[in-house]
Amino acid sequence: MSMTSFNWTIAVPEIVLALSGIVILVAGVLQRKGEGFFSSAMLSIAAFAVSGSLVLLSPMGEGYAGTFVNDGFARFMKMLILAGALVAVALTFSYRTRDKTTLPFETPVLMLFSTLGAMIMASSANLMTLFVGLELSSLSIYILCAMERDSVLSSEAGLKYFVLGSLASGLLLYGISLVYGYAGTMEYTGLVAAIRASGALPMGLIVGIVFIVTGLCFKLSAVPFHMWTPDVYQGAPTPVTAYMAGAPKFAAFALFLRVMAGPFGTVAPRWQILIETVSVLSMVYGAFAAIPQGNIKRLMAYSSIGHMGYAMMGLAAASLAGIQATLIYLAAYFVMNAGVFACITAMRRKGREVVSISDLAGLGRTDPAMAAVLALFMFSMVGAPPLAGFFGKFLVFAAAWQSGLYVLVVIGALSSIVGAYYYLRIVKVMYFDSPAEVLDRPAPSLLFVSGSMGLATALFVAGMGPLMAWAHQAALALGG
Repeated sequence: MSMTSFNWTIAVPEIVLALSGIVILVAGVLQRKGEGFFSSAMLSIAAFAVSGSLVLLSPMGEGYAGTFVNDGFARFMKMLILAGALVAVALTFSYRTRDKTTLPFETPVLMLFSTLGAMIMASSANLMTLFVGLELSSLSIYILCAMERDSVLSSEAGLKYFVLGSLASGLLLYGISLVYGYAGTMEYTGLVAAIRASGALPMGLIVGIVFIVTGLCFKLSAVPFHMWTPDVYQGAPTPVTAYMAGAPKFAAFALFLRVMAGPFGTVAPRWQILIETVSVLSMVYGAFAAIPQGNIKRLMAYSSIGHMGYAMMGLAAASLAGIQATLIYLAAYFVMNAGVFACITAMRRKGREVVSISDLAGLGRTDPAMAAVLALFMFSMVGAPPLAGFFGKFLVFAAAWQSGLYVLVVIGALSSIVGAYYYLRIVKVMYFDSPAEVLDRPAPSLLFVSGSMGLATALFVAGMGPLMAWAHQAALALGG
């Protein structure tokens, strides 16, 4: 094997992150019980920052015998993944369990290893690399969900996600085996050549693609593979929920875009209707199922389902503009979603976490700053201009319209109107209901995260030019 085909330098960010995780884990074990969390979290944040710098500096190209690729698309998605992970670790500093102790020191380390798997997913150039990265990311999350061992809800969340996640992984692996059996290769470039040479597409290959889509839809919590999402979001520790709503979803979308626009891009008419159906079901179900929710974490679970449906509109468009729109949507979703979870993490009363929407009653009078920031995020989730959510929705709607998916756009617009009800209900509770008991003052780390994400949401238009250019280059890397 030549050195060119090996080309280990393109994976330097992943190598550094893996070595950092091992060092941080050993350092945490050597410290006394209950004293290793802060240093573990700080070192993890430093590792994310260093890895992010290396992502921007690492050379482009393929390596590891064609199983790993570093291109503009991988860079975009890796930076989004690392940003989501960094914010989630920052939220762990102020989080306290039921017995008012910090989370175990393994929490940020597991987030680090899950992020490592997510980065491998973004750079996969082979179906087996895809699966290895996905499992590395998922196995860490199974443990993270059950990290609060004294909580029945946390244990239930970990068990449910593990059982259903294992099923989804099995379906994905079965799809990969069918694709390999009928195409004779697992490399993306080889799959393109095999599909083009096949003439009439074998039915077994089509079934394999369907199973792969099913496995990836589960990771995105898209309907009808969403059943785990509300219970897991509610039961997992809030910083873990914030992490799950960010980095792993970005990685799953990276896989979706790379696989469907890459090796299966030549047969887009075969899978386009499938993606459209999943998108419609996710948008509609996410909009209506969130209406009766009284727990804000469950509400955000259904919100996440809906947002994944909107993002999939860009994929359904099967065009360069669609891929670019999806990337912008994910960036917008990151800033507003991270900000919402920073506010949810700050919802504590006498040191105990409260997660009911009714606990926000009168927040506009008792804590005007937090109420204003949370209201900003809610309006952005609705898609109100000129906030981040508006630009994300506008671009995916435009891409779908240009591809002739008029029904999809109309359903998306109607779902947005329905979804506005439960987002604006939170604003109504904060500003028009009688004040509930005052919430504790948020920790500095939460103020920083919510404030910075609030600024990014409000001033998203200021960065649209460079972000659009970067997203365009990323989309071109997939072959448009």
